[in-house]
Amino acid sequence: MTSISGKTNIDWAAFAARLAPVDVIDEPVLVKKRSRDFFWYSPILNDELKHSFGDLVAVPKTADEMKHCLKQAFDAEVPVVLRGGGTGNYGQCVPVDGGLIIETRGMDRILEIGDGFIRAEAGALMADMNAALKETGQEMAMFPSTQDIATVGGFVAGGSAGIGSLATGALREPGNLIALKALSLEADPQDHVFEGEDVLKIHHAWGLNGVITEVTLRTVPTEDWIACMATFETYEGAYAAGYAVATADTIAPKMASVVDTRIVDYFPRLKGHLRAGCSLLAAYVPASDVADFNKLVADLGGHVDLTLNDADREVKKIPHVFEFCFNHTTLQVLKSDRSATYQQIGVPDPADADAITSLRADLGDDVWTHHEFIRLGGEIAAIDLPIIWFSGKERLEAINQTYRDHGFAVYDAHSNQVERGGLHNADYSHLAWKKRLDPKGLLNSAKSTAWELVKDLTPEDIEAKAVTGMSQ
Repeated sequence: MTSISGKTNIDWAAFAARLAPVDVIDEPVLVKKRSRDFFWYSPILNDELKHSFGDLVAVPKTADEMKHCLKQAFDAEVPVVLRGGGTGNYGQCVPVDGGLIIETRGMDRILEIGDGFIRAEAGALMADMNAALKETGQEMAMFPSTQDIATVGGFVAGGSAGIGSLATGALREPGNLIALKALSLEADPQDHVFEGEDVLKIHHAWGLNGVITEVTLRTVPTEDWIACMATFETYEGAYAAGYAVATADTIAPKMASVVDTRIVDYFPRLKGHLRAGCSLLAAYVPASDVADFNKLVADLGGHVDLTLNDADREVKKIPHVFEFCFNHTTLQVLKSDRSATYQQIGVPDPADADAITSLRADLGDDVWTHHEFIRLGGEIAAIDLPIIWFSGKERLEAINQTYRDHGFAVYDAHSNQVERGGLHNADYSHLAWKKRLDPKGLLNSAKSTAWELVKDLTPEDIEAKAVTGMSQ
């Protein structure tokens, strides 16, 4: 069997036989399909990654089968990429070096539910975990808008925030990610357990520094959440109201999202339910806080269009409100027009609505803002996930520079390297653990610009770079 990727000289038929009794997929069409995620959100990444494929897919169903896959990959020096639901936006699970894709969906058991936590195998779907928790009066502290297809292992390896992050903070905040179990990729793969602050040694590294097999996440008591949608005649009014909801003493939302009216026009399933030509504030608030939400919106000049519990929502045939927030907002636009893309922007002072107004005036008509409020370090923060009508790299960089000139941070959504996006710099703790758990550098190494600079060092010497501040 020849190489599908064109990047390896491995006898893939022989290697597939060595993986027995693990199920494998070798049909080229199916292998190529599993080599994709949502990188096509970015036309830049689409050009870079659309011809990157794996050569074989393994689907282990137990930890022992996973160990067997990793041992065989180590012995044959096969590049490995882990894949969950494939919901990443940056090509996290795209096998740039070809090789073996290990699909974790076969390892999907929910192992334990306790007071304030849930422990599950890496391939468990977030939606299934939320459903199981509901029977115990609990829910996930946060979950991605893609929960129906996102796995918990993929969320931890590639995600950072989600629905609930306004209440409980980002995934990396203390207490949210309780424990991780990860396997090494070596001759005799070993289990490593990371708890407390140590989970950050593995979290958000795109699976390049260990094979996550189990995750323990924080849970919270469930609430009677009401999906609230309010409209404002100006974006500035909607933003100010969003910040007010996020910081109100009398309202405890788990989500507050502000969407430009031009983006709302791409939400066909909300047509007829919202005032036309208005910007949108979408939020989840407890039923006990709805009256305070309604009063706040009215006091700030807005109009409450919808307040829905799940039964109301189903009667009106409206999707979950979170399907119009976070990167689902981008997806709603892309369903109609693939010439759109997005960016990820940090807001320096979420309370400064005037700064948002000034910025919007300078961005141009090809940038439509969309803000999410979350909690970081106990404080309210805001991120902008704007829709950008892509006309080329030059214009995209000009837009990025406009944001920077106004003091906003750009976390590049158009890079396939972990250091160039949300991290901005190399995480030498991640790379030190990569050296310990992946001594041959077979795990997704193409996604780290810094790995080539440190791969021949000891783990201790790599970790020391975090102290000395080695530049890339």
